[in-house]
Formats: sequence, C-alpha cells, structure tokens
Amino acid sequence: MKWSLIEYNSYTGKQNMDFDLQLVNACKSGEAYLRFYGWEPFCISLGANQSISDINDIKSLEDNIDIVKRPTGGRAVFHAEELTYSVVISNYENISGRKLYNQISQAIVQGLKLYSSSLDEVKLETVQPNFSADLKTSSGALCFASTAKSEVKFNGKKLIGSAQRKIGDTILQHGSILIGKYHKKLVDYLNVEMAEIKNLQEELEENTIELESILNEKIDILKLQESIIKGFEKSFNILFNKELQPTL
Repeated sequence: MKWSLIEYNSYTGKQNMDFDLQLVNACKSGEAYLRFYGWEPFCISLGANQSISDINDIKSLEDNIDIVKRPTGGRAVFHAEELTYSVVISNYENISGRKLYNQISQAIVQGLKLYSSSLDEVKLETVQPNFSADLKTSSGALCFASTAKSEVKFNGKKLIGSAQRKIGDTILQHGSILIGKYHKKLVDYLNVEMAEIKNLQEELEENTIELESILNEKIDILKLQESIIKGFEKSFNILFNKELQPTL
C-alpha cells in the first residue's frame, strides 16, 4: 500500500468535505491518504442521514458558524478547537471496515502517547452503545454524547469522534481530535427546548474531555500532527510519501 500525506491546513466546511471526496475519487488501487485539517470559520457538521433541522441555522449564520453535511454517518460535531484527520484507502484487498477503524484508532493512540507521556492512559472503547435508543433522546443528535466501540477515550471520557463510509471501492474515515473546550458550545445551536440545554451541557461535560484539559497546557497542533504521523507509520508499518500534496 502506497501512503501519501497531506499536512495541516484550514478550509471552510464545504471545502473540507469536498477535499475528502476529491481524495476518494483520486484514490487508486493500492493507494491511501492521511490528511490533517482545521476549519475556518468554525463549523457544525452533520452525519449524512441527519436532518439539518436539528440545528438552529439562523443563529449559526448570525455567529458566522458554517453548517455542512458529512459524506459519512454519525451525528453532529462542532468543529472548533480540534485537529481533524481523514483516511482514504482503496479497498482492493477487501479490508474489514471495523478492523481498519480499530487500526486507525490504535495508530492515533500511539501518536498521542508520543506527544505526551501524560496520555499513556488513552485507550479504546470496547463496548458498542445502543445507538437506536440513543437517537430517540435529546442528546441523540450529538456525536460526543456517547462513545462508539474502538473510539478513543481518556479516563472513560470521549476524546476523539470518528465516522467511516465505504464509497465504491474506497473507504473514507475522518474524525475530530478534541483540543479545547469550544466544541461544547454545540448545544447552543441545537433546536431543542431551553430546559434541555443545561442537561445537554452537563452530558457533554460528563462524557467528553479535551487534550488541553488533560495536559493543562496549550497544544502545539503541528507537534500533535507529527506525533500522530509517527503513530500511523508504526501501526501500519509504512513510510509516507510527502511529495504528493493535492490541493483544492
């Protein structure tokens, strides 16, 4: 497998999703991409099957917050203080999506541990929640309200949310590595009753954690990127081709 690396840059929500799909379309048999990116302006992304009516689009527009649909599934994420990754990989070997999901998470865990020894307790969730039941609750619209199997957590709290989809002969997976607390403002943009807002805020506080909260320091996003690159190289036993840098 030939792996290419696309290093960190920031784009609008639509540009980011278009870029990932551009890589899906460009990915040939035996190829894979690892891409890192940010969001400018901040953006709320919705899962492919999630209704935009979950979000207060008027308030989002007033606050200069993008809204975009992801090509993958999952639930709403507020992309703010985070490092986002995407993996695009050809499925010519009929790779198991679950196995790949787990291996990507393991690679990121290795990278986090390289970033700081204080992250040695980062681990993967081993239990799959009942998403059908969760979706019927007011927090069902929130990606970070619960942790899926093989997602990354620290001391029982979700640190990274990821989603995956097979598109033709290619697998796309992308996810959000939480750096700061701003993602919790998502509840301010949900179309829910005012009485529910406090409950949802408490739920996010109870179920999520961020790198800056764990380490009690500002995160060097480029150092974090480099640590995760090394985690991927170790986990997948690869060396990245840094010469290929596709742009929008």
